[in-house]
Amino acid sequence: MSHARPFRFGVMASKASSGTEWAEISRKAESLGYATLVMPDHFGDQLAPTPALSIAAANTTTLRVGTLVYANDFRHPAVLAKEAATLDLLSDGRFEFGLGAGWTNDDYKWTGVPHDRAGIRIDRLIEAVEVIRGLWGDGDYSFSGDHYTITEMNGLPKPAQAGGPPIVIGGGGKRVLSTAARLADIVGVNPNVGEGVIGAEAIKSMSAEATNEKLEWVRAAAGDRFDDIEISILKFAVVVTDDQDTAAGAVGMGFGMSPDHVLSSPHAMVGSTEQLADELREQRDKWQGSYVTVQLDAMESFAPVVAALAGT
Repeated sequence: MSHARPFRFGVMASKASSGTEWAEISRKAESLGYATLVMPDHFGDQLAPTPALSIAAANTTTLRVGTLVYANDFRHPAVLAKEAATLDLLSDGRFEFGLGAGWTNDDYKWTGVPHDRAGIRIDRLIEAVEVIRGLWGDGDYSFSGDHYTITEMNGLPKPAQAGGPPIVIGGGGKRVLSTAARLADIVGVNPNVGEGVIGAEAIKSMSAEATNEKLEWVRAAAGDRFDDIEISILKFAVVVTDDQDTAAGAVGMGFGMSPDHVLSSPHAMVGSTEQLADELREQRDKWQGSYVTVQLDAMESFAPVVAALAGT
């Protein structure tokens, strides 16, 4: 193990029926010891992340807010740079900027935005990160690439965090994880969603063996900066229970996975508070996964694990 960062925990939420409910979710996450509230970015049944995260930040004092992740194809990077800087400024430096290449088939089908092959989308992502960082810097900035052109633009306002918010890039394929390793402050080690859906390929890539390979890609691409990277692992299913075997079988049926696959996967957690805490320590030893994010439905049941591990 090259380094052991202290644990911190996030909760992923995406919708609420009212502003009151959304504010309550944000305050509850903060009170339970979660470090971050993060949101995805899709055109389906969810709140728009930028205004929703602004409300979450306004209703809390220490909770960080972030995107997991903005889909780059649906906004020009100059727009994203301004939105992110504004969110960071108004939250007093509590924003984490997650950016991805876009992946869900439905988002492209619904909007008519061309769903280019992964290589082109990742090329655009790489340019977008350069543009955004440039606009967060001092003075006028210009950029001329294959996909974006910026001419003597001073990106205003500037973020509250020096150099801009930490950048999060995640993925499950070799190229996007290698890109994340070179460019991001936080690398999300995720399933491979190259099919555009959570299907057989994504399920297969949730295994421990696949995760070992993903970390090898990250290490190789990061080189000397690996120890400066925070590794984030998103949990798709968390069940806190004293009957681990029965619950693992039930989760496996829902995902099309065997109980053993569920129990060994870094993307599902099933067991007692003590078992889950031990599992997370083991995952940090193997994969440096110190930044752990759970879904909203597990926020309260998982809170004892947060209390036991956060900051350790």
